[in-house]
Amino acid sequence: MRKRRWTSAILMTVMSMAILAAAPAGAVPDDPGPAPGGRQQVEVFAEDGGIGRASVSPVSPYLADRPQALAADGAVTPLVQNGSTDTKLDVVVIGDGYTAAEQEKFRADAAAKWQEVSAVEPYATYRNLFNVWAVEAVSAQSGITGDPDRAAVRDTALGSYFWCEDIERLLCVDVKAVERYAAKAPQADLVLVVANSAKYGGAGYNDVQSPLGYEGIATVAGGNNRSGQIAVHETGHSLGKLADEYYYDGQGTYQGAEPAESNISTLTTDRMRRERAKWYRWLGRTSPDGGTVGAFVGGGYYPDGIFRPTENSIMRSLGREFNLPGREAMIAGFYRHATTITSTTPANSTLDSSGRLTVDLPVPGTTLRWYSDGRELTHLRGRTTIPLSSFGFAAGPRGIGYRLTAVATDPTPDVLDPALRPSLTGSLSWWVTG
Repeated sequence: MRKRRWTSAILMTVMSMAILAAAPAGAVPDDPGPAPGGRQQVEVFAEDGGIGRASVSPVSPYLADRPQALAADGAVTPLVQNGSTDTKLDVVVIGDGYTAAEQEKFRADAAAKWQEVSAVEPYATYRNLFNVWAVEAVSAQSGITGDPDRAAVRDTALGSYFWCEDIERLLCVDVKAVERYAAKAPQADLVLVVANSAKYGGAGYNDVQSPLGYEGIATVAGGNNRSGQIAVHETGHSLGKLADEYYYDGQGTYQGAEPAESNISTLTTDRMRRERAKWYRWLGRTSPDGGTVGAFVGGGYYPDGIFRPTENSIMRSLGREFNLPGREAMIAGFYRHATTITSTTPANSTLDSSGRLTVDLPVPGTTLRWYSDGRELTHLRGRTTIPLSSFGFAAGPRGIGYRLTAVATDPTPDVLDPALRPSLTGSLSWWVTG
């Protein structure tokens, strides 16, 4: 059964020029603005870490007219399986440019790309909240159009191609083809396309509205050991609901209302403290991306009139860490799809008091408390396997048994906002009879 949850866009695009005002040279002069009808806006990533935006077609001109299924087409392999799709965040990785004989290579590239993503905090700490599914899209030819140059054309399952919109590192894809393959996985919360190429590049489609529940697609080069950073940045949008912290020199001064995103603001540090708004709880703290949290001018594509929390987090340029407000938002995003506690024993089932019960706490440091009809069984605190005879009761008040509840809370210091704390607590209950 598919989770009825929403997930924003994942991962966006890559190009060979930077656009940040403070980034290396090669700036894009103007904000592309909203994509015109039928087209979609994507982010563009430079090899030097700079990020920009472009408007692209969702249809690939290189998607060949061929049978929808080749030998072994669409087979699904679990690369990481930590539990049920109802309790985990499910990442679907689809390969393109891999022939039937290269599917083992695809799975290896997909696993390596997930390792790149999950090595970055807070993914590293929360990696047990994820399932990762590899979907085999079999291509007629090996490789990707546009690699090594514009003249190279390949017949592939998803029609991926470099030189999209004349940007060499922008790796576009056919959105409907991706949708067909993503539907083969048990659940899709995040979708990543891994291309059979060592050329640095990628793309992300944040305007996709999928009936499967995800709202975006990202593409990366499977054989490039730096392209995983593209995926990390894009999940800042999809999971963290974070804004971009980069800006365009020619964009002028922001004149709008206070942005909804948690990592950009029109407020100075003094106003944040006075109004107890945005990232005021983090002000002055040392951030993992370097320096201390404050209010740095420029963000959300505007060089003035808006502030970002730190000088240069991964939401501003690649190769960086999430800043403290960003890390908090990411953890909250993980818990929109995953839970703090799971068990192989179905919740709300009836158990005999002569048996035992085991629960799993996927995140290190999670606290666990047990309750019998609302009364805490303090002697069981922190124990993940308990004998049901620990109640010391043969039957409930009316001889029908007791309701046993396990409550797990993630006490992470990386989430300070009280409004986000409830999502860090989960519970499971069962009936226990004598």
